[in-house]
Amino acid sequence: MPPRTNPTARQARLGAELRKLREACGMSTGEAGALLGGGSAQISHIEAGRWGVSAERVRRLAVHYRAGDKRLVDELCAMAEDRTRGWWTAYRGVLLPGFLDVAEMEHHARELRTFQVAYIPGIFQTESYARAVFGGATPSLSEVELDARVEHRMARRAIYERTSPPPTTVIVHEAALRMRYGSRQVQREQLKFLRDVAEWPAVKLHIVPFDTDNLTGSAQSVLYAGGPVPELDTVQIDQAKGIRFVGAPALLSVYREMLDAVESLALCSDDSRKFIQRVIQEM
Repeated sequence: MPPRTNPTARQARLGAELRKLREACGMSTGEAGALLGGGSAQISHIEAGRWGVSAERVRRLAVHYRAGDKRLVDELCAMAEDRTRGWWTAYRGVLLPGFLDVAEMEHHARELRTFQVAYIPGIFQTESYARAVFGGATPSLSEVELDARVEHRMARRAIYERTSPPPTTVIVHEAALRMRYGSRQVQREQLKFLRDVAEWPAVKLHIVPFDTDNLTGSAQSVLYAGGPVPELDTVQIDQAKGIRFVGAPALLSVYREMLDAVESLALCSDDSRKFIQRVIQEM
């Protein structure tokens, strides 16, 4: 089987975690490859997410890597065995891989936390708002890709239709409430929908007003997805060059602290709903 050309972020993360375990025990790729009856190239492909690996092989490697965290090993085995073909796979070859990776990340998340400064969080955008946001891209998108991006964004919300949706903490800066994408009517409808989202059982919404003191200087838009174990948490960040995923423990800690700090400064849920209503009335 030829190596995957474009492994998903989830496949790459499995490989990265296996690499961490190997490096922690000081074993070379050649030594690890020999355990599977192959060589250095085999392990390199697995650790880059270019080759799949069975749960049985993950456990074999984990034993030789002296991996003592049973919960982590069990979850890595579950990732290895996961053959989910989610709805997002229908967009492969239509949208950039990062769009699909975000949807897959949200699908598997045990909880979600997000802080958005300039936009309403993507998963809670209305169709008209999302179309206005994507429609302002430079260079302009084709109608086919614009429609696909909007359709994909709307489909992401399906996780809240599940019996047990992921608990979600949403922190939105006032700037995102007032920055107008599309017409006044588009923005008003978006804010009304966001106000309704705040009533969903799985969602806690907090607004950070302009006049908030001591807002952390490192605050940036971020989506934090809690994994089945803390070691598999993931942060997604939008960058000029595309979507970036972060899984390094030190950086995860930084983003957790940032989100905690911003949430501590934000309005409570009840006051946040009232704040959104006031902005709607001012439009």
